Amino acid sequence: MAIIANIQLGKNGITDNFIQTLSNHFKNHMNVKISVLRNATRNREEMKKMSEQILEKLGKNFTTRTIGFTIVVKKWRKSVR
Repeated sequence: MAIIANIQLGKNGITDNFIQTLSNHFKNHMNVKISVLRNATRNREEMKKMSEQILEKLGKNFTTRTIGFTIVVKKWRKSVR
């Protein structure tokens, strides 16, 4: 099982299709790096909001970390909250 997958977040933002793709990556990976493209945003506050939206839509077993313009999402085996 691969550890890290990479996907990109573009100008469409966080859509249902993006969340579905992200969920599918977690079937085979423990961590997913989301590269936020220039079209999506270049504002740090919006990056935090996007990170919170991703967590809200994925569920309880996930955490995020923002590094630059990359959001790293980690899946935990047990509920974190």
